[in-house]
Amino acid sequence: MATSNLTMANLQSTLETKDMVLIDFWASWCGPCKSFGPVFEKVSEKHADIAFMKVDTEAEQELSGMFGIQAIPTLAIFREGILLYREAGAASEAALENLIDQVKKLDMDQVRADIAKQEQEHEHGCDGGHGCSGCGHNH
Repeated sequence: MATSNLTMANLQSTLETKDMVLIDFWASWCGPCKSFGPVFEKVSEKHADIAFMKVDTEAEQELSGMFGIQAIPTLAIFREGILLYREAGAASEAALENLIDQVKKLDMDQVRADIAKQEQEHEHGCDGGHGCSGCGHNH
């Protein structure tokens, strides 16, 4: 599958309809982005089951801001609508393939359970042990 552009207009539908989504945040003036772009494109050709999306950070500043992008290129990986990875830097082809393999192997039921547990602990200020650490918020 070739890459497609991700915008504010198609963000929600992409994350809701695709099991796995890789997003490359880039800009035309960025040297490392120019070296990572062809790697991202090449890997996309090997994985028809994954949505490979590109975000031009200059044209999509609101979207880039939503994701807290401070350096480019930045790669974000979603599975079942859950952000599992976000890291700045140009990955090699082997590193990108390894990330994809790791994300595919995840037990998403366990991921959702872990997220729910973290949210509950934060909400109650409890670390899940015998004592409560408190998060500093007034609950």
